[in-house]
Amino acid sequence: MKHNGLFITLEGVEGAGKSTQIHRLADAIGENVLVTREPGGTPISEQIRNIFLSNSDMCASTELLLIAAARAQHVTESILPALNTGQIVICDRFSDATIAYQGYRKGIALQQIEKVNHIATGGLTPDVTFLLDLSPEIGLQRKRNSDEPLSRLEHEKLTSHQKVRQGYLAIAKSEPHRVVLIDAQLDEDTIHQLLVSETKKRIVSSKSFISYT
Repeated sequence: MKHNGLFITLEGVEGAGKSTQIHRLADAIGENVLVTREPGGTPISEQIRNIFLSNSDMCASTELLLIAAARAQHVTESILPALNTGQIVICDRFSDATIAYQGYRKGIALQQIEKVNHIATGGLTPDVTFLLDLSPEIGLQRKRNSDEPLSRLEHEKLTSHQKVRQGYLAIAKSEPHRVVLIDAQLDEDTIHQLLVSETKKRIVSSKSFISYT
């Protein structure tokens, strides 16, 4: 799907540091940037997020369809309008997360997920995806050491999170032109500089003219 902006997504297992890096990257870009997240990003999508994260007895198909519903609203109401006006959109998770979490973690056939994702996105894919790769053991320990309460996903067994990482690494291997793999054990400043450097390359190649602060 063609647009006038730049669509950046960050992916990774729980505790990989996405939120911190997203806000630092947005600050580095300066103006003309929209920061958003999935599931969420619009009033309807945020309501779906609350349902998704707060119910423990949720089957795999329900997870998939809730995420797809939230994404459809998110793309239509927020992401695509911003891209069409030339903005840079930075999103915390997108369609790759569905492959990793509902595909590899929950076992839904990847072909089914691809079809559902296409309906939800209308064919929109990220211009670049930064995958912050981290061992789930380390990521979960980071979460437990933080002040934030754990979500139902973060309470799942380690094997579940290992499957998610396997899914992400499989995506990175299959789409090296789009997915930039970054070691999330690097220090925060180093990761930030890598993100800024790679983003600048994409801005230049997309003929966007954004000044960095």
